[in-house]
This record gives sequence, C-alpha cells and structure tokens, in this order.
Amino acid sequence: MSEWTDARPARTPGMTAKEEILARVRAALAVPRRDEVTESGDVPRTYQRADDKQEIRTAPTKVRGVLVQRLEDCAATVHRTTAAAAPAAIAAALGGARSAVVPSGLPAAWLTQLDASLVVDDGATTSHELDAFDAVLTGCHTAIALTGTLVLRSDDRGGRRALSLVPDRHVVVVESEQVVLGVPKAIERMGQDAAAAWTMISGPSATRNIEFERVEGMHGPRRLEVVLIEPEPEPAPTTAAASVPEATQDPSSTAAPARTQEKTS
Repeated sequence: MSEWTDARPARTPGMTAKEEILARVRAALAVPRRDEVTESGDVPRTYQRADDKQEIRTAPTKVRGVLVQRLEDCAATVHRTTAAAAPAAIAAALGGARSAVVPSGLPAAWLTQLDASLVVDDGATTSHELDAFDAVLTGCHTAIALTGTLVLRSDDRGGRRALSLVPDRHVVVVESEQVVLGVPKAIERMGQDAAAAWTMISGPSATRNIEFERVEGMHGPRRLEVVLIEPEPEPAPTTAAASVPEATQDPSSTAAPARTQEKTS
C-alpha cells in the first residue's frame, strides 16, 4: 500500500470546468486507496453487530419499554397487554371500526372479541376495495426498539404490502419474542428469509406540506395502533406472617426477677 498523496492537477489557461473535473477524477483513480480492502478480513468491524453486549444483556423488559417510548414518539398508540387479555386489547384497538381486512394466518384467538366485520384477504382485493375498509389487522415479524420500527413480512401474518398501506387504520400485534433492541439484530432475523418482501413502519404515515404543517395519512394509514403482548407478570411472593418465637430463658441463668421490698418502720 502506497502513501496517500492529495496532488491535484493544476488548472491551465483555457481548461474548461468539465476538463478540470475529469482530470481530477483521473488523478484520484490513479492513487491507491489509503484504506485499501482486498480481503473480507480487511473490512472494519467497528460497527454495531447483532451479538453486541448491549443487545444481548439488556433486560427484555427494558427493551420493550424503549420500544413503547419510540412508538409513542412517532405518534402511534400502544396497548400493552398479556396473551390472556390480548383479544380484548385487539378489540379495543379496533374500537369503532365497522369493517376490517386481515391476512389468512392470524391466530383465531385474536379475533374472538371483535365486533367489526372481518374479511380475509385472498390477494385479489384491489386498492379501491381495500380503501373501503375501516382498518387492517396484521401480525408482525420483528419490532426494533431503538428506532420504533415494525417489520412486516409478506406472509400469512404480515399480509401483502397493500394491506398496510391503503386502509386508514393499521392495528399491528407484536409479541414479546419479536422485539429486538437494534437494527443489526433485526437484519439478522430478516436474513433467515432473505427472499421475502419486507415492509418497515415507523409510526403512521406523515409528511409536511409547503407551510411545514404535519399532515398524516398522505401515503399510508393515518392511525397506527400497536398491541404489544408481554409475558404474564410474575405472581407477587406471598409473605406469611412471621411468627415471633417466645423468649426462652437460659436455664443456666441465675438472674432472678426483681422484687419490691416493703420498708419496715
């Protein structure tokens, strides 16, 4: 590897700007890179990785807390619940929706308390027909806590991409084991099915108009509702009343109880 030089061609009279730019490009290409990489082992590995200590050792409860904070920062509504109460939480997230479209592979238990009229997407529904639904309910593949991003795979839980783009309200069910801390871990999970089509969602669709006013729902759902299914809380330890043992007298003790002596006149 040669030493780096930053020599530039001198501009001569009559040289056009185009000629000067091309001359600089030729000069730059002729100089070896200062950080020349020839083997895979030469690639710097200082970036964050999926097996970083922060990713592995951070408590899952804290990771889920960061996810909730980031989602709410992105103007999403989060419903924290458990598996037993998930049907009620999903129904609350869909509250007011008269119709909803769902992928074909959602767990039946999630749909038991819904009042909305459900239609299972068969892939043939057009965008105009999807626009007539009040909401869409999907599952999730991965949730990235640090960025507040929901990753959907185009399968029987995440549905095809049009489902998460057209209806005005999107309800996503996220299970605790799907939550990761950072992007590298999410990419590792996505790499298990590299040929899949992925959709990443960070909050409801939003943009700003020419007057810098925030406008939601321009390129996707106006409302994003996230149902986060967390583990059942551990039962509180039952504390039995501590029995206070009676004081026992040491038989070897010679101390006697004090007695009151009357004065004799």
